[in-house]
Amino acid sequence: MPPPPQTPEGSASEVVVAGLAREVDSLRRRVDGLDPLTARVDRLDEMAARTADTLKTVIGRKTKPPAPSWLLAPTDPGEVAGLVDELTAWLGVVFLRYPDGASVLPECWLWHPDVVEELLWLMHAWLAAYQGPDASVAAAGDWHDRQRPGVTARIRKSAGSCSIEAHQTRPGWSAPGGAPVPVPGLEHATAITGWWAQHRDQAPPEPARAVASPIGGALG
Repeated sequence: MPPPPQTPEGSASEVVVAGLAREVDSLRRRVDGLDPLTARVDRLDEMAARTADTLKTVIGRKTKPPAPSWLLAPTDPGEVAGLVDELTAWLGVVFLRYPDGASVLPECWLWHPDVVEELLWLMHAWLAAYQGPDASVAAAGDWHDRQRPGVTARIRKSAGSCSIEAHQTRPGWSAPGGAPVPVPGLEHATAITGWWAQHRDQAPPEPARAVASPIGGALG
């Protein structure tokens, strides 16, 4: 059989280069066609990141509930009484252990919504610093160094000079005396919780004249 015709070396190279050029052009067109898809993938990534951040925020709020507010307390007397019970227990165990706390809290503190609000959040700040999932020495230090002194100073300024007789309007009533009580004014908690739960927009009840302190000392 006769040998195949010889192809000039230059012609063969040109054929190879031309073929490669066609392949490159075809690949380029395919890649260019992927640009819209790439943009959509980038947008999906951004949406996923924003969704993850949102879920993290929501989950964080569920696992770290905010402190209850006395100013926005529910209207159910039982729930309000529960707030007062928890708060007074904490006052006796923690807040009143500090001399400045014991000296600044007047017997009429339950008649001062701003004071109750301050004490409620301070209690929950203490719980978060000592017993919460993020409890730490740093959080406890901040409670001692900044939060507790700040609340104590504000209570002293707003109600430190007040007294139970300042809320009494009946003539002839005298100031209660006797030995100091661990948590002052507890005998008025029932009247205050009922008023604050259902009639907080009206005038507070007049304090009932107590005949004995919670620790046995005579009053009045």
